[in-house]
Amino acid sequence: MKHTLVAIVENEPGVLNRVVSLFRRRNFNIDSLTVGRTENPSISRMTIVLDSNVTRVDQVQKNLYKLINVIQVCEVTHQPFISRDMALIKVRASGQAVWLASQFGARILDYSDEMMILELSDEEARVEQFIEALRPYGIIELVRTGVVAMGRGKHIVQPTPHLA
Repeated sequence: MKHTLVAIVENEPGVLNRVVSLFRRRNFNIDSLTVGRTENPSISRMTIVLDSNVTRVDQVQKNLYKLINVIQVCEVTHQPFISRDMALIKVRASGQAVWLASQFGARILDYSDEMMILELSDEEARVEQFIEALRPYGIIELVRTGVVAMGRGKHIVQPTPHLA
């Protein structure tokens, strides 16, 4: 089973390195890690997806709190939340690839006689399905962002909760 953690951290040089070093030292396996600035430029938000068959989530949380730049860590797995993974996929141009893009709600970003670039932003499992459906038609290049997550409704993860 996959678990999703959201960590609020100071937006300082070296924070990502300290978090990744912690995972490496403790032999924790990261399935996905994304980092980005928040509405507050001095704070960044990390979304970390872990395989709980390999890694104990409670142990990860406790160890993250030991890092000086970590402000807050929340597991959102069992809360109502929305997650998205985005993929850019370069494939051989074909009618079948265009049809698959329309079926999955993907956008065509670039199209030439030989190649096309498709973009899909959706839940991680749906992005996986799209990639597998495209494989027989020739994936040339693939890049993914990793999962980002946000709580639904009033479920807010930030240092000082407030409603806009």
